[in-house]
Amino acid sequence: MGERRPNFPPRPWGELPRAQVTAGDGLVIVDKDGGVTSHDIVGAMRRLAATRKVGHAGTLDPMATGVLCIGIGKATKLLQYVTGTDKEYRATIRLGVETHTEDAQGDVVAVRGLVNLDGASLTGAIDSAMAPLRGDVLQRPSSVSAVKVDGKRAYARVREGEQVELAARPVHVERFERVGDPRHVPYGDTTVADVDVVVQCSAGTYVRALARDLGEALGTGAHLTALRRTRVGAWGANGARTVAQLAQVVADDHALPVVSVTELCQQLFSCVEVTPDEANALAHGQFIPGRPAEDGRAQEGRATDDMPLAAMCGGQAIALVSVRGTKLKPDLLLAR
Repeated sequence: MGERRPNFPPRPWGELPRAQVTAGDGLVIVDKDGGVTSHDIVGAMRRLAATRKVGHAGTLDPMATGVLCIGIGKATKLLQYVTGTDKEYRATIRLGVETHTEDAQGDVVAVRGLVNLDGASLTGAIDSAMAPLRGDVLQRPSSVSAVKVDGKRAYARVREGEQVELAARPVHVERFERVGDPRHVPYGDTTVADVDVVVQCSAGTYVRALARDLGEALGTGAHLTALRRTRVGAWGANGARTVAQLAQVVADDHALPVVSVTELCQQLFSCVEVTPDEANALAHGQFIPGRPAEDGRAQEGRATDDMPLAAMCGGQAIALVSVRGTKLKPDLLLAR
């Protein structure tokens, strides 16, 4: 192998061992390092899992750290549902400075300072400005987001010098709260403030956009200086491991720790129990009779447009199914 090209800096985990055995189907909960892309994590996991069938659920910006759910094998087919779960973040917002990317990686485009907000008035103003940003809100995504505009990522258009203004979309912000008091920070010939926040929100919410909108409401401008995702759905940072830690697991000849496809289905979907004969019918693409969901959340086997049901047999996920009249139709087979 030749030397690494300059535009591919060394990754924080260094050289990775290659797994001798392909990892089982499932979800790996990775604690993403800062300074690397989500695609970098996928590349690392392909080596550690000894398979190319790897994907991630929900991009994290290079600056961000924290929970990144990685699907391996059949679990990649369920990643869209993992992506759709709610998220939780810890972040630091700098009030008084704007950047073109709305985070610390962007170029500074304006320095407004605290516009006469100081001490208790700043704390009260922050809390008041946060309140309208909670609940069911229309949020305009960042112009450097991964949202596609005419088939091209918005961030790619911005890099090419285009002015991109994305349409607002509905999101739900369950929690957007200050943690501790704001900290005043000298910045050139003015003073700005850093405030730590916690965010709990629906899929599709941009924390950078929350920072931007808070800065606009205060008249100070703002951008993110730190972002850590602490939870994706049922999976939190306490159960996550860095790529370096996972590499050590592989180097010690242990299997990668995965959330099995069955566990994943139990967390994501309403479940219906099927008989072995029905499981065999589903495996052959045949419809089976409907029935109430096991956990009572989907009466008479009623799935939603976005969420199917998980058919279970003998403690194993067999397939994802949807309702067709009085029948259950196999949509995705999960067991051989």
